[in-house]
Amino acid sequence: MSDNGACLPPWEGPAILLVDLDAFFASVEQLDHPAWRGKPVIVGGDADAHGVVSTCSYEARAFGVRSAMASSLARELCPDAIWTHGNFHRYRKVSAAIMAILRDETPHVQQVSIDEAFMDVTPTAVNTEHPVLVAQRIQERVAALGVTCSIGVGTSKSVAKIASDRDKPRGLTVVFPGTEAAFLEKLPVRTLSGVGAAAEKTLLAHGVRTLGDMGRADGALLRKIFGKNGEMMRDRALGRDRSEVAEDDEVKSVSNEVTYARDLETREDIEAALSTISAKVGRRLRRKGLKGRTVAVKVRYDNRTTRSAQCALPAPTDDDIAFAPVAHRLAQELWAPGMKVRLLGVAVTHFEEDGAPVQETLFDAAALGGDDRADATQGAALIRDEKKRRSLLAATDALQERFGDGTVRFGFELRQSGNTTGSSSKNVEDYK
Repeated sequence: MSDNGACLPPWEGPAILLVDLDAFFASVEQLDHPAWRGKPVIVGGDADAHGVVSTCSYEARAFGVRSAMASSLARELCPDAIWTHGNFHRYRKVSAAIMAILRDETPHVQQVSIDEAFMDVTPTAVNTEHPVLVAQRIQERVAALGVTCSIGVGTSKSVAKIASDRDKPRGLTVVFPGTEAAFLEKLPVRTLSGVGAAAEKTLLAHGVRTLGDMGRADGALLRKIFGKNGEMMRDRALGRDRSEVAEDDEVKSVSNEVTYARDLETREDIEAALSTISAKVGRRLRRKGLKGRTVAVKVRYDNRTTRSAQCALPAPTDDDIAFAPVAHRLAQELWAPGMKVRLLGVAVTHFEEDGAPVQETLFDAAALGGDDRADATQGAALIRDEKKRRSLLAATDALQERFGDGTVRFGFELRQSGNTTGSSSKNVEDYK
């Protein structure tokens, strides 16, 4: 392709990019550790402690290692790999620098994870630059930071997403207007975002094997599988969906969950773990300027079954010192002595709307379930003075933001500090 676009066919209609950072966590590790470059690097949890692979370098992928794979299997496939739990504060900083590059190109950016973002670069009367030239420049600017990205260019988000996966690393796949159907026709149905294992099984059972087949499938079948989204999925399979790049994508929840190397078996351990998770959720809420009205707790047991419970708060909050005791109370609905817990999660949802009534304090019988005892794991951490709590939270937030997670911790956060698998999610809410 010509650098000035002279050999490129004209672009008519919407132009959407999906920018996908290549093996992002592992690439940052190789950037920061020159001796690791060219070698298999795995970022993930401990192989002997229920860990999973967060991501891995392309050298490790050559051995069959993949994201979300059990760390024990990854170790068998690539016994000589370099392993690290990762430096997520560092990943967040690099991601922020890259997202700044994207927003410098256009304000129409929708970050969907720490290593992925959609962009709308549709040519206009004012900005006539060809979308492919924009994509090429982004690749150069990202590479200057020491990592690489692959980009899909298409007329819709679904086409751009699929295209971004076609050529890695540092690939640039362009699906020009009018060629969408031909590009998608023979791709397996699982290629399309929104088609999970169960949907794939049902589609295959009905002879729907490719996206072309899906575009021609009976509407009743698609409604049976995807419900009210049946026609939307057909449009995606045909490359004609028109969902917009929402630069102010609404956050519906802020959450964190942790898988433990050794199952939790006591109330004290569970409450300490929930307090630690709540502290992370609180920091993320405050970073985003969000306050939620609902707290939810998720529990996965040693038999891999999962249950959850939630409860409305008397007032919206971003104060984990206040909502952690509510999480403890919810856990009492999900756990009893003798039960073993492998994973815990805390989420805050239903964010405050402008003009919503605010109650002065959460420390009342309604918030604490009528139990005014000192919390078993937080004790004096339940500071009832609002000003003192906010001062404490502001101070710890500032230290965490400057020096990274784990710089300063409450006493309850030490109880399970060595009992995590080291696995982590790429959920954008964990890093923004």
